[in-house]
This record gives sequence, structure tokens and C-alpha cells, in this order.
Amino acid sequence: VQVVESGGGLVQPGGSLRLSCAVSGFTISDNSMSWVRQAPGKALEWVATIYKPGLGNLISYSESVRGRFTISRDNAKNTLYLQMNSLKPADTAVYYCARGVGIGAARGGPGTQVTVSS
Repeated sequence: VQVVESGGGLVQPGGSLRLSCAVSGFTISDNSMSWVRQAPGKALEWVATIYKPGLGNLISYSESVRGRFTISRDNAKNTLYLQMNSLKPADTAVYYCARGVGIGAARGGPGTQVTVSS
């Protein structure tokens, strides 16, 4: 199994970024997939989940990102995405994609750093 997150960087408040998570070794469309993040000195935080087809392909977001972030997947590319708009300094963190639901979802990659600062 290989999981590689990308797309992070430095952005000004109010800006946008699109994170990608390329997966090999399992099929993301057969699994619920999540994004989680960890800010410096803080606990891991769940961001968003896209559920597997057996659970209706439902999507859920944490209160802190709802309305600003969008989780999606490209089944043909076996890639998970997180579109992040209206970014705030509080969104600064390392972002990980994970197999499963919530904070307990299994991370497999090194994450990608997102820094929101003027």
C-alpha cells in the first residue's frame, strides 16, 4: 500500500489550495476515505469523510471546515482530493488522507503541509 499526499503549500488568508492523495494497493472507491490534519502542538483533527458506496457515498465535514472545504474522489485515478477555499490561519496543519472514518482512520502517507499566513 502506498499513499502520497500532495498539493500543500503557503497561501494567504482567503486563498485556496487543492490537496491530492494518490493511492496504490487498495481501491479507494471500495472504502470510506477521510482527510485529517494536525496543527503544531495540537491533537489530530478529523476534517472530512466520503463514505463508501455501501454507505450511500455520503459526505460529512467537521464544523470548522463545512462550507469551505470539499472532499471528492476520482475513481479512475484512485485519487482522493480536498478542495480548500477561504483558508484561514487556523487551517495551518499537516494534512493526511486516511482509509476509514474519523480520527481513527488509517493514515499511510507523510502528509502535506498547509500554511496559511500573510
